[in-house]
Amino acid sequence: MSKKARLIVTMVIIEAALAGIWWYLARFGMANPDRVTPDFQAVVGQTMGMAMGGLLGIGFIMFFVAARNDRKAAQDKARR
Repeated sequence: MSKKARLIVTMVIIEAALAGIWWYLARFGMANPDRVTPDFQAVVGQTMGMAMGGLLGIGFIMFFVAARNDRKAAQDKARR
């Protein structure tokens, strides 16, 4: 499996886990309005959105690095 493919699979798994946490926290806030602050939903949305967006941005950069490493490995393999 290429490094690009491994990165994509890893990023999908991590993003899905973060989405699950986000879903859980949102449901918790709706089910227990007396146990959370009034701005709980907004804070959870901003925090999880920023975490997921930041990770996606880093993953985008890492994808290009992985593609470059795959090309280098293919070139080295062709030379031998």
